Amino acid sequence: MAEPALKHMTVDEFFAWQERQDMNYELRHGVPVPTIKAMTGATRRHDRVTTAVLASLAPQLRGTPCEPLTADQSVRTLYGTRRPDIIVNCGEPETDRTLEAETPRVVIEVLSPSTIRADRFEKLYEYQHHPKIEVILLVEVERPSVAVWRREGDAWRVDYANGIDAVVDLPEIGASLRLADIYERLTFEETPGAV
Repeated sequence: MAEPALKHMTVDEFFAWQERQDMNYELRHGVPVPTIKAMTGATRRHDRVTTAVLASLAPQLRGTPCEPLTADQSVRTLYGTRRPDIIVNCGEPETDRTLEAETPRVVIEVLSPSTIRADRFEKLYEYQHHPKIEVILLVEVERPSVAVWRREGDAWRVDYANGIDAVVDLPEIGASLRLADIYERLTFEETPGAV
């Protein structure tokens, strides 16, 4: 006997369902899927970088229409929903009980071995097709480096902030990120032959 067909959810049905769950999911092609971090957890390095970015952005955005949000919030994408490590949402939410960042301007993914492939390819592609996202940051944890993807009309340009003294300017939200601040509690191994 054939398996019964799985009913695919709309994004709105997914959010109503997610409110009743004990862990975070993403919606992928109509099917709820546990986030990678929900299954594997995050390393201390990942957590340190994520909290340092939040700690840097929060005071800079105080009193503006933008606020940094955690991976407890979702972003609608071409194929359902995603949960970036950090979202800078600009504009008043429809309700404080929402699970969705309705006006994400900046999304930040802190890369880790378990998420790096999805973050650099699948998620990047989906975020680039969101009409309100203007900047995507891919933050390394093994070296002080941030890939900064910026929307320029219908195209995207990537620049890199490399080295502990670099600064990522974010005029789109009136803020900046000093790599010295976000990597403050980390040490890095010297790579032989690295310049």
